[in-house]
Amino acid sequence: MKEIVVISGKGGTGKTSIVAAFAALAKNAVLADCDVDAADLHLVLEPRVKQTSDFSGGKQAFIVTGKCIGCGKCQELCRFDAIKFDGKGSDVVDKTFTVDPISCEGCKVCIEFCPVDAIEFNDSINGQWFISDTRFGTMVHAKLGIAEENSGKLVSLIRKEAKRIAEEEKKDLIIVDGSPGIGCPVIASITGADLVLIITEPTLSGKHDLGRVADLAAGFKMPVLVAVNKFDLNSDMAYKIEEDAIKRNIKVAGRIRYDKAFTKAQIMKTSVVEYTAGAVTEDVKALWRNVTYAF
Repeated sequence: MKEIVVISGKGGTGKTSIVAAFAALAKNAVLADCDVDAADLHLVLEPRVKQTSDFSGGKQAFIVTGKCIGCGKCQELCRFDAIKFDGKGSDVVDKTFTVDPISCEGCKVCIEFCPVDAIEFNDSINGQWFISDTRFGTMVHAKLGIAEENSGKLVSLIRKEAKRIAEEEKKDLIIVDGSPGIGCPVIASITGADLVLIITEPTLSGKHDLGRVADLAAGFKMPVLVAVNKFDLNSDMAYKIEEDAIKRNIKVAGRIRYDKAFTKAQIMKTSVVEYTAGAVTEDVKALWRNVTYAF
């Protein structure tokens, strides 16, 4: 079983559109959308959800009103300003404390020092993850809650489930839509993968962010490829990006021309290779061949 992860140094480079095209070309792979902070692969693949599970990335404090004596010790010790004196009254006091779930970091200080054990430590539900059917096979994806954290843990969970499903279905390929940037979810996306494909664009910011994500991927000592999307919008910059990649011992796997067909395909909820048989589809097919040859 092989796992290819497609990432980018910044958002908006066309990473997800290319993953959708790869899914269409592979036809029999397990798919994983690990861009959990802004998941949108489902917009193209229209998954039919068959299993939904809650995701808990950590724990949060909760003050039991009936036990709180209003001493304020928890508020005094909280470094995150998560304790508020705005709770309902109890049999002991007219007003009690509450925990702001957004501000709470789950450090447990308030729990350890509460003199009457009035604070519980409960699992926090940070989002949901799904196992779905698509026209190209099974997909594992997720939806992280607003302002929620622990996206790296959720990414690891999605990849683990994708591998489990691939083993059960006897699939030999997993295609992962990774997160952009260089943060925790990106690290969780590429750890242990067989191949990383970086999608960039011919802009100064694209060149800069490619360098950052290439340095990150190099630390994992795995095969890394790069492809320049919309290369013909700025050919000089595209060449500079390719030169930088070669200096970093990263193979240039392909170039994809600018074509409005990408956007039109998204509107039609399909991949570009399904939408058109034009030159841009040939670009994507050539990239796919180079990626599969790299295994």
